[in-house]
Amino acid sequence: MTEKEKMLSGMLYDPADRELSTLRAKAHRLSAEYNATYETEETRRREILRELIPDQGAGVYLQGPVQFDYGCFTSIGENTYANFNFTCLDCCPVHIGSNVFFGPNVSILTPMHPLRWQERNLYRREDGVMTDREYARPITIEDNCWIAGSVTICGGVTIGAGSVIGAGSVVTRDIPGGVIAAGVPCRVIREITDDDKM
Repeated sequence: MTEKEKMLSGMLYDPADRELSTLRAKAHRLSAEYNATYETEETRRREILRELIPDQGAGVYLQGPVQFDYGCFTSIGENTYANFNFTCLDCCPVHIGSNVFFGPNVSILTPMHPLRWQERNLYRREDGVMTDREYARPITIEDNCWIAGSVTICGGVTIGAGSVIGAGSVVTRDIPGGVIAAGVPCRVIREITDDDKM
């Protein structure tokens, strides 16, 4: 089993693996190119974004700056928008639905590290390369969600369709659909109802 296969299946893997390092370097370069391309260069921005995130629907708009660890392990549905400083560490699959809105400074973080320092700290492989051990958990954000500013979404979480996550929240467990949730850790506050109609 390759280190990439281990990573995507949630097993401990070596992030210094050559294939993974190459994929990360490409995503980091494309993120930097996207961030350096002005909004007036719309065609070029779309080209970069398509190379960075091949699995995306029509109408995806990421304000920038953005930072992806891989990009190729993220899928984004139609008409999804992310404001400034969107970070996506997609060491496990990240599925973002259609019509999802992200406020500024949102972080989607699939990587996990062992709790015991004896397993977490850097070590030298037999070939002399310094590395560590990590694993990852997938993240799913279903259709029609609004993720407010400065939200952190941790690995292994699913946010149900139509939910709103309040600003500054840290999402560490699943959130059902159709609710307002907020806090550290993020908890359901209440359902969204017809009374919320504007």
